[in-house]
Amino acid sequence: MKQKDEQKREEWLVYILRCSDGSFYTGATNCLEKRLMGHNRGTASKYTRSRRPVTLLATSVEMNKSGALRLEMKVKKVPKAKKIACLKSSRPESNISS
Repeated sequence: MKQKDEQKREEWLVYILRCSDGSFYTGATNCLEKRLMGHNRGTASKYTRSRRPVTLLATSVEMNKSGALRLEMKVKKVPKAKKIACLKSSRPESNISS
């Protein structure tokens, strides 16, 4: 039953991870804790499977699923150097902005 409740959650967010090789991974989820555990276990993404452990760098504000998926695609198109500059210019607790 808990799994069905998680699937029905309407609050989604976009997140950026730093992988052990220094690369970034961007994703969207409605359960960040579960997704981070999956990435670090090697079960959440083929990309991060061989690049563990991963560290959470930033999250967006909560939004609906379609908004999160649109933002994820936008963030993925931004070059890594620009993402780093954006993260450095913001406070550690700040969020990704759309």
